[in-house]
Amino acid sequence: MTQAQDFFREVMTKAFNVGVDAAQPDVVLAKVWAQKIAPWLEQMAPERQRVWVYGAGKAAASMARAVEHCALGQESLSGFVVTRRGHAVPTQAIEVLEAAHPVPDEDGQRAARRLHRAISEVPAKDAVIALVSGGGSSLLSVPVRDIPFVDLQQLNRALLACGAPIDEMNIVRKHVTMTLGGQLAQACRAPVYQLLISDVPGDDPSAVASGPFTPDESTFNDAAEVLRRWSVQVPHSISRYIDKGCKGLVPETPNKSSLVFRKVRTEMIASNMLSLNAVTDCLSASGYHVLNMGDTLEGEARDVAQVHAAIARQIASLQGGWPKPPVALISGGECTVTLNDTQMRQARGGRNSEFLLGLVANLRDVSPQVELAALAADTDGIDGVGGHAGALLLPGDLSRAAELNLSAQVHLDLHTSFDYFKALDRLLTTGPTMTNVNDIRMILIGRPEVVGSP
Repeated sequence: MTQAQDFFREVMTKAFNVGVDAAQPDVVLAKVWAQKIAPWLEQMAPERQRVWVYGAGKAAASMARAVEHCALGQESLSGFVVTRRGHAVPTQAIEVLEAAHPVPDEDGQRAARRLHRAISEVPAKDAVIALVSGGGSSLLSVPVRDIPFVDLQQLNRALLACGAPIDEMNIVRKHVTMTLGGQLAQACRAPVYQLLISDVPGDDPSAVASGPFTPDESTFNDAAEVLRRWSVQVPHSISRYIDKGCKGLVPETPNKSSLVFRKVRTEMIASNMLSLNAVTDCLSASGYHVLNMGDTLEGEARDVAQVHAAIARQIASLQGGWPKPPVALISGGECTVTLNDTQMRQARGGRNSEFLLGLVANLRDVSPQVELAALAADTDGIDGVGGHAGALLLPGDLSRAAELNLSAQVHLDLHTSFDYFKALDRLLTTGPTMTNVNDIRMILIGRPEVVGSP
């Protein structure tokens, strides 16, 4: 590693870790509990015997542990949460179950059915704390009676491969399950305080884990339109059920006019933008002028990379009216990677490493004299297939890739970004971070201590 490579790796990984730390439940929940949840419990459930905690998502276990730290000794807690395998943490009163993600498995279905039944049995005088984070859509997938579970699994695979944005995928999921799109709120008699960690662009509560406790304004017609627009081939049981819904033969999911939501309060405790703001502060302290492009970026990973590369190229060449280096370009949101059936079988990588590979392919003409580095990673620590959180690009990597006969374009077309960055030893591996607020991308142009040097 050169001095420049050491510098950029240290600055970027530190900034990424700061962003992840800003989304940790135990960092933010103590204040929320004291100032909001405890008074709400006294108001909404003054005769409660117990506070029931239920939830699902990649951050559900760490959220449960944070609730215990706040409430044990003050409240009698019971309940359980469902999280992705490998994301469990030790808890005392709240049970943690693990299941598959992003395609639901039998363990997840059993856990989701158990949660649906349990929440419907909570006494009206008690209270529920609902812990919801990204990943909950698959972990809470209980199909309606007319749809076999294997067909729901096939739907999830097809949605993941079609390239649709997450909010549109969730519209379909809400209308073929018993648990999503406000239906858990509908099943519960007790008052509910919903705590959210958002992994969706724009932080729409109804899109986080497909909004199990949130009003759903989408319809069966919207779900049918998503399937048409993205040419999603689904099992007959699903197409028949959605068609019945379009004809008014099946009730819609509860919307904001439903009285069930009078007893539900929602609190967003962590989001992509909060993490991006923390990253901005960290990079500013390192001497960078930070351009924050926000948390709502969506689109095909390689296309988003092309736009980022164009901006980085202009900054590096002092064109286009952009600030002069040292500049940090950061963004959040969630890209997509569209795969056909063959590519699904051979793909290795994820949307972040694919974004970074697209960046490499579009920065081939940048002068090697310009010090440029980049990082793209998922805040949950898992970027698709390969066990990595994302990847890094360091100065000199383009030349080194040429020496190793690595073609960014070839790997991009094959969707094997993992192989490309593994060969360069540039994979970023963190393991599960126990939170999930979507992706963090950063491009650094220049080093503060060497800008202006010959």
